[in-house]
Amino acid sequence: MRLAEVKGYSLAAVAAAAYGTNPAFAVPLYEQGMNPCSVLLFRYVIGIPLLALLILFRGYSLRLSKEEIGPVAILGILMALSSLTLFESYRYMNSGIASTLLFVYPVIVAVLMIFFFHERFRATVAVCLLMMCCGLALLMKPQSGEPLSPYGCLLVMVSALTYALYIIMVNVSARIRAIPTAKLLFYVLVFGCSVYAVMILFGRPFTLPSVPSGWGSLVALAVIPTVLSLACTTKAIQIIGSTPTAILGALEPVSAVVLSVTLLGQSMTMRDVSGGALIVAATVLVIADKSVDRVILHVRKMFPRIRRR
Repeated sequence: MRLAEVKGYSLAAVAAAAYGTNPAFAVPLYEQGMNPCSVLLFRYVIGIPLLALLILFRGYSLRLSKEEIGPVAILGILMALSSLTLFESYRYMNSGIASTLLFVYPVIVAVLMIFFFHERFRATVAVCLLMMCCGLALLMKPQSGEPLSPYGCLLVMVSALTYALYIIMVNVSARIRAIPTAKLLFYVLVFGCSVYAVMILFGRPFTLPSVPSGWGSLVALAVIPTVLSLACTTKAIQIIGSTPTAILGALEPVSAVVLSVTLLGQSMTMRDVSGGALIVAATVLVIADKSVDRVILHVRKMFPRIRRR
């Protein structure tokens, strides 16, 4: 493996692990009296100037054309809703499990593309849907303790759906694909920030950290899972491509689970780990579906020979 490829895989791993730190910073802020809407507002407000500096450093213009404003605004609303429902779910369930459940979004993307954009239904999708259902069943019925909150699970599924819609819109819109990634995320944060501001203006409580360390958590939330993750992801895609980078995204829930157990003191059973592993494996198979399809079809063709023997 060349040195450049090692660097690319390392950056992709760092990006995924960094994004998985969301609950490690958000949950302590809840314990200080903050609510998800205020946490995300600060995350976006702090992240916006950092992204602006990153964009200017790369020599891009911050200007958007009139034709780009509408689609980017929709993306900002989708991202804001996805972030809000995920951060809300941390209040009702184990944040590591919530982050693992969110990882069903690539499977949702594959299913939506089949139904609404006439993509071919691949053998991989069927296998992955079965694996995902088995993983969800394991997570929903733990061996001990209270079952998962249905409301918390619903919030995560809404987060996964809205993020899947975000990805599809980016994928199918040539106008959006032409916008540099950092610049796109900058405006996604700008429009998403306005969603939280409107919610606060219409009655959602505005809260602040109760201790000085809370401000450090807010800055870390804006830097590590937002700007750092984006920068590493963008560079990794340039070096090794989007598919290997997406596969290494499986480290996101792993990072979230490890931090939830070690830093937040949340518990995980072997049943939880097994269910999460099935969901992550299903997602990785969907992302790498072309090679997997060939294997599945090859095995299926072998079945008649096996039966004749």
